[in-house]
Amino acid sequence: MADTKYTPRLKSEYNDRIKGVLTEKFGYTNPMQMPKLDKIVLNMGIGEAVADSKKATAALKDLAAIAGQKPVATKARNSIAGFKLREGMVI
Repeated sequence: MADTKYTPRLKSEYNDRIKGVLTEKFGYTNPMQMPKLDKIVLNMGIGEAVADSKKATAALKDLAAIAGQKPVATKARNSIAGFKLREGMVI
C-alpha cells in the first residue's frame, strides 16, 4: 500500500483555501468550531425521462461527467398511474 492517501479535490480545496476564509469571516478561535464536510450529494430530477428513456441515459452521462464517478440510477418501487410511472422505471 502507498503511504499517501487519496483526498478528493473539493476536500483539499476546502482545507487549503475555504477554511482560512471562514476563520477570518466568522472569527473562529478553535479549529473544532469549523464546519466539516462529511458527504457531497449530487441529485438530478429528470421528470421528462418517464416518456423517453434516452433522456435518462443522457442525464446519467452528464452526472458522470460532473462528478467523475458513475451515478446510481434510482428506480421506482411501485407504479403511479397519475405520473405515468411503472415499477422498475428509472426516475
